[in-house]
Formats: sequence, C-alpha cells, structure tokens
Amino acid sequence: MSPTTAGIIGIILLVIFLFSRMPVGFVMGLLGFAGFAWQVDLSAAVALISRDLFSIFANYDLTVIPLFVLMGQIAFQSGISRRLYDSAYVIFGHRRGGLAMATVGACAAFSAVSGSTNATAATMAVVTLPEMKRHGYDMGLATGTVAAAGSLGILIPPSVIFIVYGILTEQSIGKLFAAGIIPGIILTILFLVTIQIRVWINPALAPPGPRTTFREKARSFIGVLETLLLFGMVVGGMFFGIFTPTEAAAVGAFLTLAIAVIRRQITWPGFIRSLADTTRISCMVMMIVAGAVIFGHFMAITRVPFTLAEWISGLPLPGWAIMGMIVLVYLFGGCFMDALAMVMLTVPIFYPLVLAVGFDPIWFGVTVVLITEMGVITPPVGVNVYVVAGVAKDVPLETIFKGVLPMLVPLIICTILLLFFPEIALFLPRLMH
Repeated sequence: MSPTTAGIIGIILLVIFLFSRMPVGFVMGLLGFAGFAWQVDLSAAVALISRDLFSIFANYDLTVIPLFVLMGQIAFQSGISRRLYDSAYVIFGHRRGGLAMATVGACAAFSAVSGSTNATAATMAVVTLPEMKRHGYDMGLATGTVAAAGSLGILIPPSVIFIVYGILTEQSIGKLFAAGIIPGIILTILFLVTIQIRVWINPALAPPGPRTTFREKARSFIGVLETLLLFGMVVGGMFFGIFTPTEAAAVGAFLTLAIAVIRRQITWPGFIRSLADTTRISCMVMMIVAGAVIFGHFMAITRVPFTLAEWISGLPLPGWAIMGMIVLVYLFGGCFMDALAMVMLTVPIFYPLVLAVGFDPIWFGVTVVLITEMGVITPPVGVNVYVVAGVAKDVPLETIFKGVLPMLVPLIICTILLLFFPEIALFLPRLMH
C-alpha cells in the first residue's frame, strides 16, 4: 500500500473515531502510532511516541497554557465575571435588550482573562441567565446570546486556540494575540447590533430596564478597571516586547491572584478549585497537542498534506477561491467537532497549502479561529450550546439552538470582512516590536 493511501485511510479512521465521541487526544495519538508502525516499523513508532510525549510535556513554550488557564480560573472564583456583568448592566441595562447587550460586553471583557470559549460561556451563563429570566427575557434570546458571546473566549486574547495554533505552525503567539484584538472588537459590536435589531423587530423578546444616571455609569467603570489592568499588562507587555508570552501569562496569573487576595474575593476552597480545574483543563489540552504532533508525524511520512497542497495550488483557481474551499471545509467540520480538535486535525493539512498560495499565516490563524467559533454554536455538536444547556436546565436544547442561529450572522459578516480586508488582523502585529 502506498504511503498516500495509508494517510487517507488514517484520516478517514480519525473522523470515524471522533464521531464516536472518543477522546480526541488519544485517538490522534494511537492512530499516529499505528500508522507510523505500519509504514516504518514498530520500534521506530515506539521511539516516536516516547520522544513526542516527552518533548510536548517538557516544552517550555507550552507552560503558557496552564498559566493562562489558571488566570481565568482565579478570575472566575474571585467574582470578576460578576463585577464585569454588573458594570455592563449599568451601561446597557436601560435599553430594550440591555441585559443581553450587557452579557455580550461582559463576555468580551471576561474573554480577556479567560482564553477558553467553554469557560466563558459556562461562567457567564451562571451569572446572566437568572437575571434575564427574572426580567422576563425570551429564553431563546438569553441562552443564544450567552452561547454565541462565549465564543469570544477563543478570539480575544489570551486564547488557548491561538497558543496551540502558534505552536503547531511555529508562529509568534504574541502576534497572534495582537491579531485577534481588532476582529474581537468588531465581532463584539456586531453581536450588539444584532441584538438591537432583533428587539426592534420583536420588542416582546426583551423589556427595557431601569435608567441609570451618568454618575452611576461613570462609577460602573470601577468594576472593569481590574480587567483593563490585566489585559493591559498581559497583551500590552507582549505587544511592546516587554514580556514573552510565557512571562506575560505568569504576570497575568500572579496579578489576578493578587487582585483577588487584596479584594478578599477568593476563599481557600475556591483557590483549590482553581488549581484542580487548571490541572484538569491543561492536561486535556496538552494531551490533545501531543496526540496531534504524533498524528502529524504520521501525516508527514505519508506526504498527504504536501500532496494535497501541490494538487490544489496547481488548480487553475485564484487564491481567494482556494481559501473559500478551505473555509467551507472548516464550516462543515466545525458542525461536528470541538474547536480545538478541529484546529488540531486540519492545520497540519491546510497550513502547507495556505503558504503555497501566498496567504499570511497570522491572518490564517485568526480566520481559522473565527470559523471555528461558528462550530461551537452550530448543531449537532455546538459545544457552547450544550454548556449553556447544562446551566439552564429548564430550557429545551432546541430553544437554545433557535436562539443562537441569528447570532451566526455577525460571525459570518466578520469572517467576510476579514477575508476581503486582511489588514483588520494584520495591522497590530505589524506594529509589534
């Protein structure tokens, strides 16, 4: 059997096993090991898996993942998410649909310390859904807003997906973080506009809240100062070349803990839960990365990614048409796979092709994240939808999916803007030191 045929069989088996909901890290690792043993020999495969597992778990660059996860977990346990929502509510709450808009604003701000779409959606669902229900909001609008706005967690830095993409493609994590800022702001604004249009069309979806004075609005900024400080230190430090990404993550985790202790907002059991959840999430991500690296080495010896890149780049198609084909693959695959799994599976395959047709790898990373954001809210997988459903136990799953569908429009618009105007993502990275 030719190496190319073996590689295609490996990809098909991988997709089948992922549909069976097997853990993605173990599936990719085992298939990569088996495929490498099949194409080379067993002793080489054993040497490969031992070397790759050690190199991943001993990789200094990957320490950025548990540090950023710890930063988000401490922020959650210390009540930063609640203060962000309260501040956003004072600013937007008087408008019709203001609570939903406040939810978007709080999700965007919490994304600046979280780095995970699931964590952002779960945290804000706990905080915001009881308030929207109490004020008579349509639960489709309420749950759909939380699920969609929670996806900002992987676009607004720090983002675990950006970190993993940077490691897989050997791109600057700091530049990827900077590239996500402007698209993240644009997407947040588009979410707000979408909510405003929905409540204009159907006022019954969301009643207006009480008005607040200018002084109350000004005072509400106190609740976001700590988040602005954290975001400024972490992202600003990387942007101006003061910190490496790992150092920035360590500074962010330390400052988050210091703020929590100074404000006396974290308990000892809460701190222990932060450490436990950080360990669990970090091990899961690291195992997925290790599995992807092993599977990637199997793909390398089959030369499937390079053959595919050569074939597609040789087609009589312009670069934008090839990019459109890649986008369609991500849109389809995102409906069935978790965002991290999708990135791990596809980036090793499509990255050589993207370089071959002349696209910027930083821009491609932001585009991939935007498209996979759609996947976390689309059926049948829609991980964020299931996360929100787990919090809002009395809301049917179909109600959440119906509520989240209009929120796909801003994601599509933002993706189109990024495709036609790459400078949206590349402007800030080009200013970096």
